Amino acid sequence: MTQGKDPGATGRPPADFVAKAAALLLDAYATGTPIAPLSETFPGLTVDDAYAIQLAQVDAWLSRGARVKGHKVGLTSAAMQRQLGVDQPDFGHLTDTMFFADSGRVDAGRFLQPRIEPEVAFVLGRPLRGPGVTAADAAAAVDFVLPALEIIDSRIADWRITLPDTIADNASSGGVVLGTRPVRLDAVDLTLSGCLLHRNGVLEQTGAGGAVLGSPLNALVWLANVLGERGVTLEAGHVVLPGSMTAAIPVNPGDNVTATFAGVGSVSIRFAEANS
Repeated sequence: MTQGKDPGATGRPPADFVAKAAALLLDAYATGTPIAPLSETFPGLTVDDAYAIQLAQVDAWLSRGARVKGHKVGLTSAAMQRQLGVDQPDFGHLTDTMFFADSGRVDAGRFLQPRIEPEVAFVLGRPLRGPGVTAADAAAAVDFVLPALEIIDSRIADWRITLPDTIADNASSGGVVLGTRPVRLDAVDLTLSGCLLHRNGVLEQTGAGGAVLGSPLNALVWLANVLGERGVTLEAGHVVLPGSMTAAIPVNPGDNVTATFAGVGSVSIRFAEANS
């Protein structure tokens, strides 16, 4: 990654921008106050720059005792790719601090601008590393799938994100809720599996696995190959969120959200007021 010395002359951010940008995002987590888009604060920010900023935050979390428990794939739907003007997904890290129990409660105050998405999570039974991973390789590495809700969030004010903004912000990750009923991958057709997303008993969104790059398994293949090019292996036991089957919906304190997937089961979470 090349870093220009004179942003005014080269159109590149200053040489120490990775540490500065990561510090801004970490401060947003700590204070609960969103920041201006990094693409505005650091003009010329590239996708590679953004991943460097993401990794700087992950390193900070690991230094505080967090553990990486998986990855998420974002921007897997055609609609979201059109919205940001991109032609490929992105990825973020999932740490142990991001996981919440099925049918439990989570303090809505943990998040800044939460939205929620329904996904079918892959749990790996053996390591998976690209490049060169095929759909058959990916399927063979999956131990089972689980119904899941991803809580997405943005440390960028008003979700005014470009592709580098969301990548730098750990692909707009927030939290993960996993169901408790494992299902073998060969027992369900994830491409055709339909999904119903309810909030407070009202149907908000419907979708199917085919909305996720044609099949959620394709997202796992993409992730394994992209991470492999960066020298990273998806480890046994890790969780991979392949992307949402529906549009995301905003959530507020008091909301109960449930996702039901044909052939996979259901998962739910309640967003509670602090200390309620």
